[in-house]
Amino acid sequence: MHIRSLTLAAVSLSAFAAATAHAEELAAGTGDSIIVTAQLREQDAIDVPMTLSVVGAEQLDRFGLYEFDALSRFVPGFEVQNQSPNNPGFVMRGITSDSGTASNEPRVSVYQDGVSISKSRGSYVELFDVERVEIAKGPQSTLYGRGALIGAVNIIQNKAKLDSYEIAGKASYGNYNAWMGEAMVNAPIGEGMAIRLAGRIRKRDGYVENLLGGEDFNSVDTKAVRGSFHGEKGDLSFDLIGNYQKDSPNGTAFKSIAYNPTGPATGAVIGDRGRNSGAALAAGTGFEGGKDLGLDRQVWGVTGIAKLKLDDRFSLTSTTAFRRFDALEIFDADGISLPMLTAAEDARGRQTSQEFRLTYEDGPITAFLGASYFHEEGTQRVPTQFDERVTLARLAGALNGGGAIPGRPATDPVPASVLASPAFTGALLQGVASAYGVALSSAQAQAIGANLKSNHLESTTNGSRTRAFDLFGDVAVRLSDQFEIGGGLRYTHDDKRSTFASSVENGRSILGGFIGALSQPPAVRTALLQALAVPGAATIPPSAAYPVPLFGLGAQPTAGNGGEDSDTLSSGGFSWRLTARYKPSEDASLYATYARGRRPEILAASAPSAPLGATRFSVLDSETVDSFEVGAKTALMNRTLFVDGALFYYQYDNFQTTVQQGTQFVLTNAGKAESYGFEGQLRWVPSDAITLFATYAYNHSRFKTGVRDGNHFRLSPDHSASFGAEASLPVGPGRVIFTPSVTWQSKAFFDDDNDRPDLQQPPAALVADNIQDEWQGGYALVNARLGYEAPDGAWRIEGFIENAFDKKYIMDAGNTGDSLGMPTFIAGAPRFYGIAASFRFGGGR
Repeated sequence: MHIRSLTLAAVSLSAFAAATAHAEELAAGTGDSIIVTAQLREQDAIDVPMTLSVVGAEQLDRFGLYEFDALSRFVPGFEVQNQSPNNPGFVMRGITSDSGTASNEPRVSVYQDGVSISKSRGSYVELFDVERVEIAKGPQSTLYGRGALIGAVNIIQNKAKLDSYEIAGKASYGNYNAWMGEAMVNAPIGEGMAIRLAGRIRKRDGYVENLLGGEDFNSVDTKAVRGSFHGEKGDLSFDLIGNYQKDSPNGTAFKSIAYNPTGPATGAVIGDRGRNSGAALAAGTGFEGGKDLGLDRQVWGVTGIAKLKLDDRFSLTSTTAFRRFDALEIFDADGISLPMLTAAEDARGRQTSQEFRLTYEDGPITAFLGASYFHEEGTQRVPTQFDERVTLARLAGALNGGGAIPGRPATDPVPASVLASPAFTGALLQGVASAYGVALSSAQAQAIGANLKSNHLESTTNGSRTRAFDLFGDVAVRLSDQFEIGGGLRYTHDDKRSTFASSVENGRSILGGFIGALSQPPAVRTALLQALAVPGAATIPPSAAYPVPLFGLGAQPTAGNGGEDSDTLSSGGFSWRLTARYKPSEDASLYATYARGRRPEILAASAPSAPLGATRFSVLDSETVDSFEVGAKTALMNRTLFVDGALFYYQYDNFQTTVQQGTQFVLTNAGKAESYGFEGQLRWVPSDAITLFATYAYNHSRFKTGVRDGNHFRLSPDHSASFGAEASLPVGPGRVIFTPSVTWQSKAFFDDDNDRPDLQQPPAALVADNIQDEWQGGYALVNARLGYEAPDGAWRIEGFIENAFDKKYIMDAGNTGDSLGMPTFIAGAPRFYGIAASFRFGGGR
């Protein structure tokens, strides 16, 4: 970051602070405070020395923010990509956390009531019966622990309330046969005890047409329920919370835009190559026992929170939690109707955690000390099924038949029957061999072609066990009524064990063996090619008489064809923060922070380099970030205008990213990176009838070393903004409520390689990708809700529309198909509209 930029930033913030302080002096008065717990104690949001966005229950309800991806559009510097509930991407200030690998460490921590739910496959949860969502930016390890390298999201759920009978419900219906039902009941059950039960069912047909018949893609089918108990006795309080969620959508439309959708049997074109149009996708025959495309995911957890006030200064908090997720997602990874590559992810995780925190508050000092234990076990099984004949055609650039059907466009895959011909596949094998400088006779090529499998099946499984102990503390000291300094420190010790196994499930890959043979010395090559031409070569066991390895295509098998290899790692490290805050008035605050964030070392595993070889384990050094932030917050005009802004600069070392190696995606150390920018939020309530808000974020996130030097971070637009209003006008005994909003983001890339052709050439990729099209240009979405609400909010009816102008955009591109030079694209949501009704009784209204 240039010195001139830093100087201008400092001058701008100083001027902003002076203006807000002066305005506060002219506008003495009171208003509503926003109470948060981002620093593990209750505070007015203005007094928190960090960039903090808070979305309360009323805003979630008024704007129909039922999911993280919708919520994130209103939070500067925060984006959430929702391919499916099993595969979300949480992005904060340019950093993405979305890997499903069992050994992966998250970068953005997601919490429910202070309990980490950060593992990607279990982190996406429904937002219902929620008190508020707090999004804290910057390294938060000292407050939130492991995984908060760049920020934390904490969902504060409504707890059972004493002395309050309450019941509420909501229902909606819209296009795409979308409907939702939601209910909540709260009741005291005796002196000092209460229970609360809430649930939601949400369903919607898919919005990407299934051109092969059956259910459309990108649907919603979610059921979630929560039960909670609250008890109090003297100075002791206790909350017990149980959550369960099940997701069963039909499947994600990973669509190729290089090839037209065609009928697999006839080859007839049945759709177009538009990114948002219908897709011709299906699972390979017999894959995973004949299951269809789609997701079956269950997430559940139990949390116990006990708080004991020891005296006027000390209090003790204990948080105990158990969490589990199981998810199987099946997807058509190549994006075309021919069964080139079907894949699945079977992810499972178990997590137990215990934290104790002793808090001290007396006079100018507020502090806490704590210790925690974290135990996690997880696996990720990834089965893949290749049609070797189709894959060969792709490698040879002949999915359209390569002239076998005269005049057939390169964009139209041939019928499957053409690829089943040994004469055709033999000719393709001859062409591939010729590219390696190897001459192959027609007879031998056709014999090998006849052995190619329509359903070659392989599987890899990575696993991880982590035991972590943390010691942490934080202190804030008020030096005067206007000055406060603070600091925090956390030490984390990890003991990790990573495992890996890979296997070929139905015999060796003939295509994998053929490709491997071409790079061998002449004598070895000749012997292998002759062996692969033997009838039934796929299933002949290796022996002295037939010394042909069990070749894989996507990954090579481990010893014993599926033997599990393991390695261990013990490591530890510190993270910290320093803060300073100045309050020129009661409703204005200036702050500066320096923090060191740390992502623990990762013990990564990848498949053997040769059949039946050893797993390749590698230790990725701790990813660290030094964060510098200055900001200002204020409430003006009798606390009707709330404004805050912050400038930040991050410097990363050992930046961990994913690179493509053939058909695998492997974690690696990309070196240095940096990010700097500005975030601002404004909320103005000029009268009881209207509220206006606006947000803006500028984020310049780039790699600084290596082959990706200068590349943008993935899923990270340089600019994003939102603005909207809530208008409430008296009509009869009730009022009409109108809530329009607009969200916008600039261009974003979907991979850290920015889809650069020079980074996607063999041997990194099996097939070169020479087209740079895996990005999304800037776009805006317009939403609105219009309804009538009874007095005191007892009931409400409303109509809603989302993406009012039916903007065509994509939420992701590249994906698994990119490994075969077949990037796939996932369409963003189209226009949704419908009606909704809700009621609420009790609760002390």
